[in-house]
Amino acid sequence: MACTCGGGVFSNACNSLKGKNELVVCFGELLIDFVPTVGGLSLADAPAFKKAPGGAPANVAVGIAKLGGNSAFVGKVGDDEFGYMLVEVLKENRVETKGCRFDANARTALAFVTLRDDGEREFMFYRNPSADMLFEIAELDTDILKSASIMHYGSISLITEPSRSTHIEAMRIAKESGCLMSYDPNLRLPLWPTPEAAKTGIKSIWDLADIIKVSDEEVIFLTGGDPTKDENNMRMFHPRCKLMLVTEGGEGCRYYTPKFKGKVGGIKVQVVDTTGAGDAFCAGLLSNLVKDVSIMEDEPRLREALKFANACGAITTTERGAIPSMPDRDTVNRMIRRPSAATSSSTDPSWQGYQRWRFRNSTTTL
Repeated sequence: MACTCGGGVFSNACNSLKGKNELVVCFGELLIDFVPTVGGLSLADAPAFKKAPGGAPANVAVGIAKLGGNSAFVGKVGDDEFGYMLVEVLKENRVETKGCRFDANARTALAFVTLRDDGEREFMFYRNPSADMLFEIAELDTDILKSASIMHYGSISLITEPSRSTHIEAMRIAKESGCLMSYDPNLRLPLWPTPEAAKTGIKSIWDLADIIKVSDEEVIFLTGGDPTKDENNMRMFHPRCKLMLVTEGGEGCRYYTPKFKGKVGGIKVQVVDTTGAGDAFCAGLLSNLVKDVSIMEDEPRLREALKFANACGAITTTERGAIPSMPDRDTVNRMIRRPSAATSSSTDPSWQGYQRWRFRNSTTTL
């Protein structure tokens, strides 16, 4: 990993990553998404569904591998046909799977997801309990955690025990080994007992992250404030954070570091399905940061990395399903170079859906 930083918190980060193998370990859930064969309908009205690999951390692992990076997935699936199919998909996409475990007493998690005409997604989950919820500390592959340069994770594994304790222990092992910690809460309210439990759970590991990525919807949920206002977003920035990102769908993203802040616009595309766009964004960013962490303190280079990440997210929305639509590096570079790669506007359907969600769901403070 290259290092050109001048000192301070970034120098410490670079020193801790010297000798690492540019590996990003993604911890969390791996599941089956059932997507309607006909778009623009509610789950109840969909005539049929097609199965697709899913789970945000797994999507990020595949996205990094497709971009030519080195990634691994750590998690648990059922000892069933879906579980073996999912792990095989990871292997086919060059994701290291030695950290995967199979549970003979629980099924692989299922999720039914659809994008309605108004740009909003609906989710219905089957986890009572699913195998990922039963991941135990003794099942962790500690070697792969210790060898990673970056550990990426969400919040879903924090909802129940024993997966919560396993998640916390995996973070401890990785952080003590010098990993950068990357956190995308990936809010799924139907999985939490209450909205307040979701806020508490998400915040419980907030201050341990070096890199935080949140969507504009999640900012509203966590702060009750306007995600387009820097002063509101900075309320979430903690002293040890090196980079915080607020993604705005087709509008691009806002970035915050100890030294500077700004916004990088999105890329205009014809949106088909927004599932996995945030995961593709994370994959695009982490695939560059793992090669040179000092990007985070060089604003021009960070903006280029975020433009790349925005393009990854945009490309993923042009096809159905997350993993099948994750781009390779050449595709992303062509998208960035194309003459028509204009900044997107608020006519994007996913942005319109966000605006409606925002005014219905504004809640309490972080």
